[in-house]
Amino acid sequence: MASEFIERVPPHNDEAEQAVLGALLLDEDAIEVASQIIHAEDFYTGANRRIYQTILDLSAKGSRADIITVSEHLKQKGELESSGGPAYIASLTNVVPTSANTDYYAKIILDCSIRRALIRISSELTRSSFNSTSESNLILEDAQRQIFDLGDKRQTLSYKSAREIIPKTIEIIENLYQTKDPFTGVASGLDDLDAMTNGFQKSELIIIGARPSMGKTALALTIAGDMSIRQKIPTAFFSLEMSDLALMNRIIAMEARINSENLRTGLLKPSDLHALMEAASRIYEAPLYIVDMPGLKLMDLRSQARRMKAQLGIKAVFVDYITLITSDNTSIPRHEQISEISRSLKALARELEIPIIALSQVRRDAEGKKPGLSDIRESGSIEQDADLVIFLHRERGEERKSSEDRQAPVPTELIVAKQRNGPVGTVDIIFLPQYTKFATLSKTDR
Repeated sequence: MASEFIERVPPHNDEAEQAVLGALLLDEDAIEVASQIIHAEDFYTGANRRIYQTILDLSAKGSRADIITVSEHLKQKGELESSGGPAYIASLTNVVPTSANTDYYAKIILDCSIRRALIRISSELTRSSFNSTSESNLILEDAQRQIFDLGDKRQTLSYKSAREIIPKTIEIIENLYQTKDPFTGVASGLDDLDAMTNGFQKSELIIIGARPSMGKTALALTIAGDMSIRQKIPTAFFSLEMSDLALMNRIIAMEARINSENLRTGLLKPSDLHALMEAASRIYEAPLYIVDMPGLKLMDLRSQARRMKAQLGIKAVFVDYITLITSDNTSIPRHEQISEISRSLKALARELEIPIIALSQVRRDAEGKKPGLSDIRESGSIEQDADLVIFLHRERGEERKSSEDRQAPVPTELIVAKQRNGPVGTVDIIFLPQYTKFATLSKTDR
């Protein structure tokens, strides 16, 4: 029973720490291996932490790290004695005969470091939970942020040889050859766009930009509806501007082909009610998941997307729209916040291996001309991080004044301004204002 009250020592492994340091002193090439896995703060012992940082500093300056240079560098900083002295540094080379297992020992250090960080986070969580003045939702949010940040920081670099990559590549090509499927990604349902992009690809950040009132949300819902209702692909739609009920009204109007204005006012014909119920039945069975949260924080978006990927198997995420996301760091300028958001969305797409389609506004001064990459609002980093950038464009002069004119199909252009792995160009589509949906030219007569 007495052992239950013995203070627990935080997870660490002195032998692994000394083995890594010894390997680095023996072989300067081992630094490249260790530095991709661990950082100085991952060492538990202060002396080992200082020695490791010194080796990194010497390497960065192009100097060879050995017993003499490390001891001298620590002496100049006044840290030699606190790092064990010359005798301890010299003894490290006797711990390991070779640097062959540097990665193995480094991963042991990393594992212990992660465990210590989790213990620290859980201790802070316990202390905050007992503090009645702290709001529970803020405690939960902070805990999620720290854990996800820990996971992001602990992604170690790795490489694969051509020998490892080529079999998988050939397998994909053979599968395409056998199935004859023209799309390698998730089809948007807009045939001409899919012909140019081969569908929305895994791990890609896709930006749909347009001036206000051009129909960004309508285009996103048209694509999300086709994915989930017709293709039965689990799809998540994060709405930061419209409520889930307003979005569903639009989806029903699109699917049932009922005038959206009549749907809002309730002026429906008996045939409309029949079409509405049939459409509602199809939508009911669709794997479409709407997240309605104005002022959504970046951390919450990432957390929810990860959860939906794990629990629901989502294969596409829509974000309406990117500049309404609240950054985790509101103290920095807005353009830097947007840069952080776009980088994070790109990283999330790669992590989950799904396309993320984010809507973005175009600058007001782009009015009267076709938008280009330089017109993306708030930050040039969106253009840089995106794999595919599509602009929605139509002339303002084509807005109709009479009731009949307002219901007439509106010619619209989809401008593929950037495609990292494919061609750029323009696709002609049609906007059907009465249904607030888009369609390819070949589908307008259905």
